Amino acid sequence: MKPIGLYQKHREVISYLFFGAATTLVNWVIYALTIRLWPGRLTLCNALAWLGAVAFAYVANKLIVFQSHESGLRAILKELALFFGTRGLTGLVEIFLPVLLYRIGMDQEILGIEGFLSKVVVSAIIIVSNFFLSKFLVFKKQAP
Repeated sequence: MKPIGLYQKHREVISYLFFGAATTLVNWVIYALTIRLWPGRLTLCNALAWLGAVAFAYVANKLIVFQSHESGLRAILKELALFFGTRGLTGLVEIFLPVLLYRIGMDQEILGIEGFLSKVVVSAIIIVSNFFLSKFLVFKKQAP
């Protein structure tokens, strides 16, 4: 039996983490560009950065990470709706869960940042949640 390389064995997780970092970069770049166009419009610029990053993440996850072969307008629209919907849901969790964790005692500082422990814990939960939602709901493999 031929040994499987580390990348082949964990290709989805490795590529998911790589493109997750790239998605964060896309978010930051869009934010940086739009905030120069519309100074002081933080909410608008943040929303545009989120939309651009999620669109980038959809393409990367569809084509590279989960290698979805769904085609046709109906199938793609369904994938898009599920992807943006799940990212919107986990986005809400990312907004509200740190506050809850902070209020129930996870208020420790990390690197001098108040409540950063709750933010780190929630970020880990969101990354794992987004991976499994994408793998088993959005880009699930169809039975042959």
